[in-house]
Amino acid sequence: MKHTIDTLDKKILKLISQNARIPFLEVARECNVSGAAIHQRVQKLANEGVVKGSEFVINTYKVGFQTCAYIGIYVKDLSQLENIINKLRDIPEIVECHYTTGKYAIFVKVYARDNRHLLDITLNKISSIPGIVSAETFLMSLDEVFHRQLSAFEIDDEEDDDSNE
Repeated sequence: MKHTIDTLDKKILKLISQNARIPFLEVARECNVSGAAIHQRVQKLANEGVVKGSEFVINTYKVGFQTCAYIGIYVKDLSQLENIINKLRDIPEIVECHYTTGKYAIFVKVYARDNRHLLDITLNKISSIPGIVSAETFLMSLDEVFHRQLSAFEIDDEEDDDSNE
């Protein structure tokens, strides 16, 4: 179910998505409302699943994971997807997993220490899962240029501005 996002929610989401550690009192000052109002709004957004949590982002290079790859996974029987996903979830090097359209049933993002570690993950962890026909590493990232939260509220604002012309 889609949650109705008002102007205050948009401003709160923009601020907390840019800095998950921003104090609610600072958000309150920016939004010109009380700290309690911000706390209630954020709690409501979390309860409704609009906000899925906060996290610290680990610099993979600094902790020894130099290789980032994207792998497409072919599945024999789509009725086995749930079992396969649960097995993929157990592989700590997989940081993202998506159902996809096209030739792959599943698409994953993997971090490895180096190319040999990536080969081990692909052959001995991913490809050995029952129901997986094959796994194709088709892209290796040379470096992450930027990573951000969705800025859809700014897009919505631009579209609103265009409709007023």
